[in-house]
Amino acid sequence: MSYIPTIDEGSCIGQGDCMDLLPEVFQVDDCARVIGTGPDDGLLKAARECPTEAIVLVDSRTGEQVYP
Repeated sequence: MSYIPTIDEGSCIGQGDCMDLLPEVFQVDDCARVIGTGPDDGLLKAARECPTEAIVLVDSRTGEQVYP
């Protein structure tokens, strides 16, 4: 399985936890943005630690949303 992360910009508060966990995947200014790819377990951890659930993960094979 491989996850594709996106950011719900309306929910993101720019706290930066995602960037702290995966700086190769996320960059944060006022809002987070996806700049790369990373391991599924790391993406899931970042998504779960986002205080506003602004990180959306989709399964690249099925197109199904897996988080939140």
